[in-house]
Amino acid sequence: MDRRRSARPPRPTAVQGGPSCTFNRNEENASAADHQHSKAPSPKASDALPLPLYLTNTIFFTLFFSVAYYLLHRWRDKIRNSTPLHVVTLSEIAAIVSLMASFIYLLGFFGIDFVQSFIARSSPDAWDLDDEIDQTLLIDNNRYAAPPCASAVALTSKVAAAAAAAAAAGPLNTTPLPEEDEEVVKMVVNGSVPSYSLESKLGDPKRAASIRREALQRVTGRSIQGLPFEGFDYESILGQCCEMPVGYVQIPVGIAGPLLLDGFEYTIPMATTEGCLVASTNRGCKAIYASGGATSMLLKDGMTRAPVVRFGSAKRASELKFFLEDPDNFDTLAVIFNRSSRFARLQSIRCSIAGKNLYVRFCCSTGDAMGMNMVSKGVQNVLDFLQHDFSDMEIIGISGNFCADKKPAAVNWIEGRGKSVVCEAIIKEEVVRKVLKTSVASLVELNMLKNLTGSAMAGALGGFNAHSSNIVSAVFLATGQDPAQNVESSHCITMMEAVNNGRDLHVSVTMPSIEVGTVGGGTQLASQSACLNLLGVKGANKESPGANSRLLATVVAGSVLAGELSLMSAIAAGQLVRSHMKYNRSSRDVSKLES
Repeated sequence: MDRRRSARPPRPTAVQGGPSCTFNRNEENASAADHQHSKAPSPKASDALPLPLYLTNTIFFTLFFSVAYYLLHRWRDKIRNSTPLHVVTLSEIAAIVSLMASFIYLLGFFGIDFVQSFIARSSPDAWDLDDEIDQTLLIDNNRYAAPPCASAVALTSKVAAAAAAAAAAGPLNTTPLPEEDEEVVKMVVNGSVPSYSLESKLGDPKRAASIRREALQRVTGRSIQGLPFEGFDYESILGQCCEMPVGYVQIPVGIAGPLLLDGFEYTIPMATTEGCLVASTNRGCKAIYASGGATSMLLKDGMTRAPVVRFGSAKRASELKFFLEDPDNFDTLAVIFNRSSRFARLQSIRCSIAGKNLYVRFCCSTGDAMGMNMVSKGVQNVLDFLQHDFSDMEIIGISGNFCADKKPAAVNWIEGRGKSVVCEAIIKEEVVRKVLKTSVASLVELNMLKNLTGSAMAGALGGFNAHSSNIVSAVFLATGQDPAQNVESSHCITMMEAVNNGRDLHVSVTMPSIEVGTVGGGTQLASQSACLNLLGVKGANKESPGANSRLLATVVAGSVLAGELSLMSAIAAGQLVRSHMKYNRSSRDVSKLES
């Protein structure tokens, strides 16, 4: 903005010593008497520029960004052509000089604004009414000893009204904070105290969360009163589950079952906000129970991590591949790997090459923990060991996505990750007809056309099922698992066929990558720990390490079997839409409930 050329409105001059004050205009045609009560405008630093300020700014802003764009493109070309960056041409030298000159000007421009604002704070004569924002700041910070008179308030009515509205709004939290906490909130709001450091500075996780919550409302201007705060142990999540908490989300937990699996009954906790899901799974459990129960088999138990390393040539990458896959070297590598934990046991190493890059997929057992941290530490130990013999190996990343974690991947679908489980049951014809309200032939046909053919038509990867992710997500949330690992844990193929001369139904689910644990992470929270205790798998199994997590994986697979059986029956019988209209739609007027 060119302040030299803008029309300057009247500047107030307070005359003390009486109950009222007057305003005198500082115009070019003012009388001598008027000049006795007013002073000439103070010269500004920007007046020294040879061009109008807006033109000067435009020139230097354009110069700065165009030169920066030119240099970035030149440096990119040099990198592609393997040209040293310090070798510069005459045009590049000129561009660098122009970049520095424009940067210095822009820095000086903001410095001018700072000087002007400093002058305005130190002298009442420098009050510039041509900028409403500056005017707001002047009024809001009470920079004048003389109180504003009626004429001044009339002149700045819009600014005064805005300031009054902001002051009247006040903090959004209706619960008053202690004076000490109020001071901390103000420091968080103005940025002098980082929000993330409250726990370490205060030593009280709950108090830190309360202060952060209030500061958040003031900064955003939006209330989060509907987000619960009380009734939660904030110390339990410190350093392991969640950073910078301001509350917690409520998810209802329902129970399905009993699920009769391998001769034992299990009540399945499911945390979900989807109506019909628990009821449907419960119906599947009833059908399985009435048919004599389900049987499960654990096929594999091993968590994976795959770092990516790079060499100067594909030959060197191949040499490391041969070294790692040589059975004679496995025992040595296993000793190095197993130092990371008393539960970690290296099972296998598989390598894959892409040019001169090598992806190494380590697989190990991890006891009752899900095991991602455990296997990562073991991998780091092996990489450090390998660098003694392969000093030219460059470690690009501890994870090269060949693991593959939290992403749909064929390597998990084929080789498995975590726990690989198959679960089956034979549902009697009478149960299919009376409980599931359909027929064996209808279920077999629907499964072939929907779960197998339909999924193939869609190009599904591990998605040859009706809704395994529904059940997996609900059980994961209830038992403190990593919900993001639902991606690969929901890989499932559902099979159905008629047996016993076509009278009964054989149904099975094969899930190659169920990633669960009963220790660590969210499993230690009170609510999730209670759900694990309901299943009888809370904590670590001291007699047989890993037994609890393996049992949890089979329960997840059994629950998926029940959910698949019930949903497929609902679709075959044409009940899906009616069920969701009945159980998944609320007739209550939420707006009236809130009022």
